[in-house]
Parts: sequence; structure tokens; C-alpha cells
Amino acid sequence: MTKRVLVGRPVHSELLGEATLPKKIALPVFASDALSSVAYATEEILLVLSAGGLALFHFTWYVAGAVGLLMLVVVASYRQNVHAYPSGGGDYEVATTNLGAKAGLTVASALMVDYTLTVAVSVSSGVANLASAFPVLNAHVVLIAVLVIIVITMLNLRGVRESGTAFAVPTYCFIGSIFVMITWGAVKIMSGHPLHAESAGYQIKSTGTYSGLALGFLLLRAFASGCTALTGVEAISNGVPAFKPPKSKNAATTLALLGGIAVTMFAGVTALALAGHVHAATDASDLIGLPAGQTPRTVIAQVARSVFGGSSPMFYLLQVVTALILMLAANTAFNGFPVLASILAKDGYLPRQLRTRGDRLAFSNGILLLSGFAILLVVVFQASPTRLIQLYIVGVFVSFVCSQTGMIRHWNRLLRSEVDQVMRRKMMRSRVINAIGAGFTAVVLVIVLATKFVKGAWIVVLAMPLIWLVMRSIQRHYAAVAVELTPPEDFKITNPSHNHAIVLVSRLHLPTLRAIGYARAARPSSIEAVTVELDSIELAALKEQWQAHAIPVPLTVIASPYREITRPIVDYVKRLRTENPNDIVTVYIPEYVLGHWWEQVLHNQSALRLKSRLLFQRRVVVASVPYQLRSAADREPGGLPAPQEGARKDASIIR
Repeated sequence: MTKRVLVGRPVHSELLGEATLPKKIALPVFASDALSSVAYATEEILLVLSAGGLALFHFTWYVAGAVGLLMLVVVASYRQNVHAYPSGGGDYEVATTNLGAKAGLTVASALMVDYTLTVAVSVSSGVANLASAFPVLNAHVVLIAVLVIIVITMLNLRGVRESGTAFAVPTYCFIGSIFVMITWGAVKIMSGHPLHAESAGYQIKSTGTYSGLALGFLLLRAFASGCTALTGVEAISNGVPAFKPPKSKNAATTLALLGGIAVTMFAGVTALALAGHVHAATDASDLIGLPAGQTPRTVIAQVARSVFGGSSPMFYLLQVVTALILMLAANTAFNGFPVLASILAKDGYLPRQLRTRGDRLAFSNGILLLSGFAILLVVVFQASPTRLIQLYIVGVFVSFVCSQTGMIRHWNRLLRSEVDQVMRRKMMRSRVINAIGAGFTAVVLVIVLATKFVKGAWIVVLAMPLIWLVMRSIQRHYAAVAVELTPPEDFKITNPSHNHAIVLVSRLHLPTLRAIGYARAARPSSIEAVTVELDSIELAALKEQWQAHAIPVPLTVIASPYREITRPIVDYVKRLRTENPNDIVTVYIPEYVLGHWWEQVLHNQSALRLKSRLLFQRRVVVASVPYQLRSAADREPGGLPAPQEGARKDASIIR
């Protein structure tokens, strides 16, 4: 009942084809991550440049311009990907097909890290923006971030259509609010009303004097931080199957819309931040003039206050929709990670449970796995965007480089066999675009690794090989199991010499009678009932009942001087196997089924312990014979027969 309230009713498999998205819904579902980065990409550039004080802020335009150009290049490159590989494998499929399984696994490990960080960074940044509008929330950011992830998880478990509709409204509200802010800010500036941010009067403590190589390195660090604006671009190539037909065309169009909207908003926010003289620093103590104990607002919050005014409803509206889009940007990962995990599980690199869809046609296990890892990151890093951002974008640029390199080999392979000149020209144009993308992203990857490694990127650099090794180990395990389970060509089904049945008995009650009747119905070669002597008085009573009911099965008593149950039975079964190595031993365990969890606490779990031990014995078959008690019967329509009727039926079975 609880699951149905939270997740909804099951959806029939025949409706899988209907769970596709038009472009207007696909844009907020798959592009919310890249669009939301507008809220913090400019801030990350300013935070890095603040190391040199206010003197370096004039470089912001150059850094932001490089980031915008890179985004356009990456978007153009990925438009070639979605046309060439519309199956939804994305970077993983491109790298595996063209560069080999090891390269594909490298991309997969990078994307899994990036998707997890996307959730943690986006939600943490969204909560931070919400706290900028309502400072009272600053003391509860971790709890709020965890709750937001849980809510997004629930929405995604309900299925792609419902989650897409839920995320479309705040995404379009965010886009509209940003464009209103940019337009209104431009009108104010042109009409002679300059913008003035609340931090414009603050001075910034510089950590040193930067010139020459030091200045170049700092600018590269700022560029690397600003490249967070590119995260999420690859999500559309992973989600092509979720688009309405024609899938590739619609995905490519959505990518173009994403690039144009994101670059325009990023440039507009950066321009307003510089026009309003927004000042930011990594450490609040470095802002000279900031009142003691006060947390500085985010850059986009300061820009909104300078444009609309601190008491304007538009300021609060923008902060709320910014917080929402940042939180919902995590949905990009919730759409990409489960699909990637399903593909990896199909290829044998992840547990098979991640391969199948849940009863709402969503990859439920992948969604839950992603949310668990994201919550862990949020708690460990205390929902701090500044700390989490240092781990960001390493993974995504690894996948960018491998994907674009793989696309170059893809076009080279097709060009060797293509004779049509029109198609050859199209392929060569696509190859040039992908080559430019590969070159740009490779340079950026080097910059990111060089500038962010000691700031926290080393964690990602260490995590990716570990994930790679784990996935290879899983694949080797599945391969080894498949080999072991494959019958030889000359294999013939042979019956065992004998099947010796053992019915475990603790006392003579209805579950025992049912187990004996079931064992006899199987017609084994020989059968015996086995009990362990724990109490001489109870044993004497059992023997007396056994004779009184004329049970047609011999009763064997196993001594247990140390009052154990599991070990004596396992040893007895081992002895039977040793004496008759060609026989099969079938152990029947009578169990009664309880209807409530609290009832389980009142009964020992000896049957569970026995099964766990006996299942590891060769040539031993373990059969549970359930007997549903009334509390369990009440949970099913119709219930079970009354105990008296059941007793008569079980008694008739064994006679």
C-alpha cells in the first residue's frame, strides 16, 4: 500500500513505447543540468579569480568567453553522436564500439562518478541559493538536501512521463526568469541606472601577487571551474530512446536549443555580475566589509537583488525557481545513470538487478543506487557546493575525450567503404566537427586535472579506476559462472543412484505432518524423519506421539551434547553423502509462515540457518514446506482452511 501511494500503480509492459517525450518535455528532463549551471558557473570563475583580489576580475570576460565557445563546440560534436548512435548507449557505446571494451569501461566509470556528483552538486547548490533568500535555512542545509534527493527519487520511480511533466514547469520558469532579469538589467543600464550589488563595496584579500606563469595557471583554474557549465550536455546522447520519433532528429534539435539557451543565459548573468560589481571569495573572511557572522549571498542572488531590488517579488521568485532548477537538475543524472547502469548490466559489468525495469517502467534499482550514493556525498561533504565542485567535471571530460575520439574512428571506418560523394562530404564534415571537439576537450581535461587535482579532484581520479576494476571483476565472475554452468557437448541427463529423503522434525504438529506427506508423495528411494535431542522429556513425548499416530516413517534421533541444532544435522547429512557418494540427499524443512514482521521476532530462525548451511553441500537438495498460519492467511484474499480442517487433510496425507 505504501509503495503504491508513493510510486503509483504498476504500468503494463505494452505501454513501454508510450513512455516517450516530445522536445518540449525532453528539454527540461535532459537539459536541466546544463541549463542550471548558469546559476553557479559565473560564481565559480569569480571565486577562483578572487585569489588575486579585485585586480583580476577583469579577466572574467575572457574566461567566460572561452567557456561559452567550448560549450558550442561540445554541443555541435554531440549532435553528430546522436545521429550516429541513437540507441541510447551514448559515450559508452561510442567508446566501446570504436576504441574497445576497456575504453568503454573507462567512459562508464567516469560517467557513473559524474552522474553521482551531478546530483550532489546540483541539490547542494540549489539549497544554498534557497538559503540566500531565506538565511534561516543555513543551519539545515544537509537535511534539506537529503530530503530533496528523496523527493526527486520518488518522482523518478513514478516513471519518465510523470517526472518529466513535474520538472518542465520549474525549468521553463527558470529560463523565463533569467531572460527577464537579463532584459530588465540591460534596460536599466541603458537608461542610465547603473547596477550596484550588495558586495560592490567589499574589498577582497588577495592570497598573493599573480603574474607570468602564476597568472596563467590561475586563469586556467578559473576556466576549469567555469567548465562546470558543460556538465549534462552528454545526457541527451544517453537518452535518445526516450524521445518521440524521429528520435535522432528530435534529440539533435534539443541539443541545439540547449546550447543556444545555456550560452545566452551564461553570458547575460556574467555581464550583469560584472556590471553590478559583484564580489565573491572562497572564504567569507576574505571579504573585507562583510558583517561578522553573515554568509555572503550567491552571485546569482546578488545579481537579482541589484536588478530587481531586495524586496521585489521578482527577486524571491528568481531565487525560488533557481533553487528548484538546481535541485531538479539532478534529474538529468536520474535519467542518465539508470539507463547506463542497465546497459552495463546487460553487458555483464554490473549486477543483473540493474538491467530490468520496475513496475512503473523505470529502472528502479538504478534510481535507488544513484540516490544512495548521492546522499552519502551530500552528508560527507556537508552539502557544500564549494567543496563538491572540486570533484566535478573530471569524469565528464574523460567521457567527452573518449567519445569524440571514438567518433573520429567511426567516421574513418565508414569513409573506407562509402562511395557516394554526397555522403562522404557529410561524413568528412562530421569528422572535422568531432576532431575539433576531441582536441578542445582533451586540452580542457589536462587543464582540469592540473588545476583541480590537489583541490579534491584526486578523489575522482582514484575512484574511477576502482569502479573500473569492480566492473571488470563482476564481468569476470559472470563469465566464470557461465562457463561453469555450460554443459559439455556429450552431456547426458543421468538419474542419481538413490534419493534419500530426510524430514526434519522438532515436534509433531501440522507443519511436520504436511512435510512428511509431501516427502512421501515425491516417492524417494528411502525416507526417514530426523530430530535432534535437546531435552530428554520432550524427546520421550515426541516418540510416544509418533507411535500413537502410527507415522509410517522411521524416526532417527541425533544426539547434541552441546544443545546445537544446525551442526549435528549438517554433520549427519555429510555422513550420509560420504557413505553413499552417488546418492542425492533431499532435506525437507517444515516452516510456518507468519503474517506480521513482529511475529518473526517471537520465533527462532533455525530453518533459515539450516538452509543457509545445507545449500553449500554438494548433492544435497533443500526443500522448504510452508504452512501458512492464520495471520498470514488473512493477508491473502480468501484465507486458508480452518486449522481443524487442515489437520484432517494433513493426517490423511500420511496414511
